[in-house]
Amino acid sequence: MQIEGDSRDSWISQTLIRLSASSFRAGFVLSAHDRAYARSKGRATIERHARELLRGRVGDAWPAKDGRQTPFRGHPVFTAQHATATCCRGCIEKWHHIPRGTELSDEQLDRLVDLVMAWIEGDLASYPA
Repeated sequence: MQIEGDSRDSWISQTLIRLSASSFRAGFVLSAHDRAYARSKGRATIERHARELLRGRVGDAWPAKDGRQTPFRGHPVFTAQHATATCCRGCIEKWHHIPRGTELSDEQLDRLVDLVMAWIEGDLASYPA
């Protein structure tokens, strides 16, 4: 299913609201170091990192070390992955209804990257430089 324009923005907003109802997911915030890093690198670079990290860590049908492959800190995208339930295929299946056992399509990856970036941008807006 393709989600474009306002529908995609609506999906992102609704998903972030749903995730915020989880005390575990809502407890994540970027560290001051990660915020500074994200600001210094800029949106395009962080988005590229998000795409590379998601493709490499959760893009496969059965990723290595699934459920333990995404660190909790060390890069803004890692924190955002936990906050947005894009950290492992189990969370992606539970929260985003994308089943395990098939490689993420480009469209699915784009949608998850957009969600991660929206979360990062929201965190940065909540903590102005």
